[in-house]
Amino acid sequence: MTESSVRRVTTVPPPRLETLVPPRSAAASTRIWSTLPRELASMFRPRANDVAVAVVQEIRRSIPEYARLLEGPFGPIVTGGVEETIAQFIDRLADPSAPREDRAKIFRHLGKLEVAQGRNIDTLQSAYRIGARVAWRRIAEFGQSVNLPTVTICQLAEAVFDYVDEISVLSLEGFAAAQAKVAGALERRRRRLLELLLSETPVATANLTELAATAGWTVPEHVVAVALERRESDPDIPSFDDGVLEDFDATEPCLLMAADHTLREPLPGWRAVVGPRVPLSDARTSLRLARRALSYVHRELIPDEPVIFSHDHLSTLWLLTDEFLARELAERTLKPLAGLTAKQRARLSETLLAWLETSGSAPEIAGRLNVHPQTVRYRLHQLEALFGDRLTDPDDRFRIEISLRAMRLLGST
Repeated sequence: MTESSVRRVTTVPPPRLETLVPPRSAAASTRIWSTLPRELASMFRPRANDVAVAVVQEIRRSIPEYARLLEGPFGPIVTGGVEETIAQFIDRLADPSAPREDRAKIFRHLGKLEVAQGRNIDTLQSAYRIGARVAWRRIAEFGQSVNLPTVTICQLAEAVFDYVDEISVLSLEGFAAAQAKVAGALERRRRRLLELLLSETPVATANLTELAATAGWTVPEHVVAVALERRESDPDIPSFDDGVLEDFDATEPCLLMAADHTLREPLPGWRAVVGPRVPLSDARTSLRLARRALSYVHRELIPDEPVIFSHDHLSTLWLLTDEFLARELAERTLKPLAGLTAKQRARLSETLLAWLETSGSAPEIAGRLNVHPQTVRYRLHQLEALFGDRLTDPDDRFRIEISLRAMRLLGST
């Protein structure tokens, strides 16, 4: 089983214990074992090996996956596990009050081995149930042959299935612990990979390929980063497939994913800003621009939406890349307006930008600004007087337009 497949398993909540084994109270379990005659242990012990052989044969026949493994190095582990299971059952008959924690280790270990071998816990649970049926048939046959009381045989049946319940729970504990350990190691590698991809230091291709493989991540040519922000105090953590690297614990949470796998649906409880599509080596740039766009959302320079795409706001990101330079350029370029009142500057700036954007006639600009055409003509005459030939020079017109756009975004015109 690959580590990436382990990660997929861990994104689904594990089944509750009671869905795998029937619940039984400690008092009920104690009652079952305490009522059985102690001499049964000495009666069954000589037959333990025969029962173990029968159980292994039935497991081999009924579970093809184990049948293959029994032929290889895993075979002695299965056989040894069956023998130990039967031995512990007989020991319990001899002394139900004996400490069992050390003996429980083997069943937790068997659960851990299922994770290592890439199997679901259901396979081991099936083996336990098969073992219980085989053991019970042998016990019943032996009990009848030696004329055990019917009530004792019934009590033995209860003990067998109580014992299987117990070892099933122990193996499930071992399985869950191993699964969590593998998933935790995988998550650490994926977090480390994300940190490297977003760091300022370039990552060697060989190192990146090796780390991505151990992290269960397919290396794409192009990626997008997603800047995240909590809309609620404690939002749920969304689940993603293996193609998404994530860090929800950081001060500034983020995601990184292949460009063709970009976020499209809102994340409940989160604000998400998707950075531009970039080569993998520029992942940090995509995140930087996504976070800058997020800061502009806070300032109401970019509309707030559940999912915001940076590529819809590239002009804003470009114009405000360096606000100091934008203001310096505007101060020099729009200097002819400096001597006017704030209201006059606002009206003339609005008219000048509309004229530069449309190159339209007075009626067209008037319709855009919702004023009378004669008002537009009057303002244009004022602008010609203030700016002179600069309104006909392409370079000056460009500088004036981007200055007006930047100041409009910043609310400084």
